[in-house]
Amino acid sequence: MSAGFPAGAATGVGSWPGTDPREAAAVIVGELTELPHLVELPARGVGADMVGRASALLVDMRLDTTPRGYRLADRPGSASRRANDLLRTDLDALQEAWENAGLRGAGRTVKVQAAGPLTLAAQVELAGGHRVLTDRGAVRDLAESLAEGLATHIAEVAARLEAEVVLQLDEPSLSAVLSGSLRGASVLNTIAAVPEPEALAILDTVLGHQRVPAVVHSCASPPPLAFLGRTSAVALGFDLATVSGTAGLDALGEALDHGKHLILGLVPTTAPATPVTWREIAEPGARLVDRLGFSRAELARRVTVSPACGLAGAPASWARDALRLANQTAQAFAQDPESLVAG
Repeated sequence: MSAGFPAGAATGVGSWPGTDPREAAAVIVGELTELPHLVELPARGVGADMVGRASALLVDMRLDTTPRGYRLADRPGSASRRANDLLRTDLDALQEAWENAGLRGAGRTVKVQAAGPLTLAAQVELAGGHRVLTDRGAVRDLAESLAEGLATHIAEVAARLEAEVVLQLDEPSLSAVLSGSLRGASVLNTIAAVPEPEALAILDTVLGHQRVPAVVHSCASPPPLAFLGRTSAVALGFDLATVSGTAGLDALGEALDHGKHLILGLVPTTAPATPVTWREIAEPGARLVDRLGFSRAELARRVTVSPACGLAGAPASWARDALRLANQTAQAFAQDPESLVAG
């Protein structure tokens, strides 16, 4: 096990197609035998998507809807109540699937996901329509609220399942926050880039409050790997296909040198035009460690395999195939990494 992540494991990013939480939990627990996760089903609408679910995790803060998405609200409303109800339903479904599989108290690990504080600050509005990110005091309050709520959420999951828990913070807006490319409330408004030291402090407000291993995941293209490597998270998650050039490889090499674990998005989120095999999925991971000068054994110890991003937009049939390919790839990394094509 590397940094709390099971060796030779596959996992999902979080989102899943469909609207049935019991069916989704059964598939995830059945397919992802080493590192299953609490499923997100955004097709259910308000409160079920990554940002909306945060309303069920925040302490003394809640979200309401606007025509553009979500905003901070003074009191609990229908969106907040719906987010709480959906999260309760999802936890019940996961607990049922976990117990049906005989995993309660078996010492297994499960992953939970949440929108990170920078993405929430970028996507959620203040009452006046401006992004939370424009008010540094509000950003701080949001991060502290999320930190406290996640600690409670993780403790509940651990108690329900009698399992180890790892946390994934999703930061799809991270690159835009760091580059200052977010649009304001109107074309006349601009949102300044958040300096990296300040962004690190915001993220570490949440990470530092947790007592479990954490990964920061970004589906941005390209992901801000150098920044991610400087966070206190023990693992980085990203789509490997978006990484190219010397800067990206250098950042990954440095992250591995500093003991970081990698969750490599290797499996496409949509079905390729022609069928692919696990060997084709595995080869980019093998080439990566070769180019970075690490032993192939690190593929089992320091790499978890995942789809490139969430699977909410995929057909159910491909979503299952994607998990199967991820599992087969992880097994190849663990059992016979030297047989994979070098690059």
